[in-house]
Amino acid sequence: MRTDTSIILQTATRMLVPLLLLFSIFLLLRGHNEPGGGFIAGLVASCAFGLHLFAFDARSTRVLLKVESQHLMGVGLCLALLSGMVGVLFNGQPFLTSQWVQVYLPGVGELSLSTPLLFDIGVYLVVIGVVSTILLSLDKSED
Repeated sequence: MRTDTSIILQTATRMLVPLLLLFSIFLLLRGHNEPGGGFIAGLVASCAFGLHLFAFDARSTRVLLKVESQHLMGVGLCLALLSGMVGVLFNGQPFLTSQWVQVYLPGVGELSLSTPLLFDIGVYLVVIGVVSTILLSLDKSED
């Protein structure tokens, strides 16, 4: 932990990071019908990690991420590619044709899952991975 950082910033960060991450999930899930989606949600989540980096240090931010940021980029790209291939592989439709499936969950009801959601999750992970990689590589206080 840095000693030159404000205790007020660190305390505020501990409260704001979970709220920003929750808000990013909200933006991700509502992006199909209203403004939002994977890109802006990824930027909001990256802001949360950037705030944590400014308040603490790179090591604790890497612990908060729990995964190497380069792995997030790879998984996100694979999810985005997979979402485009679903229509090609199963229905013989063009690449990135939307596919929908209805799933019944007890206690929740019927849930519509789609390949655009899978694509948005992929974009979300790629944006978090790219921005986090850039921010963490710019931090000069690492050992």
